[in-house]
Amino acid sequence: MIGNERPGHAALRRGRVSLPGQIYVVTTTTLQRAPYFRNFAAAHAAVRCFEDAGLLGDAVMLAWVLMPDHAHWLLQLGERETLGRIVNRLKSASARNANRVLSRASPLWARAFHDHALRREEDVVGVARYIVANPIRAGLASRIGDYPFWNAVWV
Repeated sequence: MIGNERPGHAALRRGRVSLPGQIYVVTTTTLQRAPYFRNFAAAHAAVRCFEDAGLLGDAVMLAWVLMPDHAHWLLQLGERETLGRIVNRLKSASARNANRVLSRASPLWARAFHDHALRREEDVVGVARYIVANPIRAGLASRIGDYPFWNAVWV
């Protein structure tokens, strides 16, 4: 096992390809699924990074939701950056911001992330709706408008 990585995390990287223009659903969890983002200020600090053009480079964040112990991002890659680089920048910056609020200096996100490249026939807007509806399915809100930590370009 490498660092705090669980067995199988290497398999998440095996075969990962970053294709320019491709749309990916990315899921990343907090370290040991700790619910750091139940803290409103920490969650707010983290999500400020999710649409930061400096972090995204030429990629576009189409939709996102931050849950107490994980995040889902719907990203479209640009021409210059790999998915891994963008995700690492998002995780690093959001961890720095949240840790500052939480007065901690330890790793916040698990090292690995899961990604799924959307196929042509998949409905991008439908996938975005599914992502932002996570708080409803988790019982954190009865309507998406009642949950503060999400966004989509179509709204």
